[in-house]
Amino acid sequence: MPTEHPPIEPTRAPTSDPQIGRRALLFAGLGVAAAAATGCTSGRPTRTSRLPSPVWPHQRRTAAQAAGAAASPPAAAPAPSLGRVAIVPRARWTNAATKLWDTDPMAGIDRITVHHDGMEPVPITSAAQAADRLETIRRAHVDSRGWADIGYHFAIDPQGRIWAARPLDRQGAHVRDQNEHNMGILVLGNFDRQSPTPQALNALDSLIVEAAQANRVSLQRIRTHQEWNATACPGASLQAHMMWSRSARGRVSRSLNRA
Repeated sequence: MPTEHPPIEPTRAPTSDPQIGRRALLFAGLGVAAAAATGCTSGRPTRTSRLPSPVWPHQRRTAAQAAGAAASPPAAAPAPSLGRVAIVPRARWTNAATKLWDTDPMAGIDRITVHHDGMEPVPITSAAQAADRLETIRRAHVDSRGWADIGYHFAIDPQGRIWAARPLDRQGAHVRDQNEHNMGILVLGNFDRQSPTPQALNALDSLIVEAAQANRVSLQRIRTHQEWNATACPGASLQAHMMWSRSARGRVSRSLNRA
């Protein structure tokens, strides 16, 4: 059981990387399913949900439909801002655009789900290495799985940087049959084989609290991938942290109860 930590302090962009400045997160302006050949994958769900799934490859629209929809993508409702967390813009790790015509609007957030990437553990100490890891995952999701973009809305690296991924006004592709209104957070690493860093855990808790407060997400609706589907994600050590952080003495629980 993890030891108790002090209350969350706002996460700031690391000063060791001068290219990353502090940037307040505007939900409507930002822009998983796991990467192919990674461990963050679901088995067959144990029950059927009435919530729609992401657009899987066999359900994709025809080229003509996609071309027509691309001309006028559906408008997304504005969302509140999160001003106390620093976000690395999506443009820092990819120039690829989300295929908006192949996604559904998020239309609000009422749940948050935490993942690991489940890939082979490698050292990630710089922003460039984290960006490479994210682009590898995005390409696997788009090229191998046929999705519209990387499946997660945010990613957190071992130094505690929080990266914008899929635009938050678009439904993600990270929990089969449970993606509607579900914000997906990826922590880079394989936490069946390693432990998340304190910096990553502090950033994760900060992001969860900010998003939950801004969208009135209850503690019971903050879950890990394995709590929705049959999967090992987010790995044993990150699952243990999430169990503690949502407990009565945990950082997420105490922060939300003070709000």
